[in-house]
Amino acid sequence: MNQFTGQLISQHKRVGIVVAQFNELVTSRLLEGCVSQLALLGIADAAITVVHVPGAMEIPREVKLLGDTGQVDGIIALGAVIRGETAHFDYVCQAATTGLAALTLNGPVPVMFGVLTTDNTEQALARAGGKAGNKGAECANGLMQMLAVEAQIAEMSD
Repeated sequence: MNQFTGQLISQHKRVGIVVAQFNELVTSRLLEGCVSQLALLGIADAAITVVHVPGAMEIPREVKLLGDTGQVDGIIALGAVIRGETAHFDYVCQAATTGLAALTLNGPVPVMFGVLTTDNTEQALARAGGKAGNKGAECANGLMQMLAVEAQIAEMSD
């Protein structure tokens, strides 16, 4: 039986991060947690490309463009969509999720989904370094695991 398990080994990987500026109080903490965790995993600052976009709606397009450059081995998408008084929340969440899911399946590199979708700012902050951890750091770990698993699967075809 073949089993593949992702390891938290950087192996000199190049990482892209696309982060929304909207709700910056939250997204700046996600980015900080992500970059700090990547450093702990051995990823040098020079191997990290950060792309800032206005909001979560813009994340999928820039993830695609960054992945298509061939200059990164994987991408982490970070954002925070917080429910307001209108249906706008639902549309933004759906667009970001659908766009990133399509890239996860069909894009050139692995993509980690770190877009928070919460009912209020308190919930978002709890997931951006508060009592519920930091989704940015979790995505850094997840990306390294995905890259390791994909390398193992690729060895099967060699």
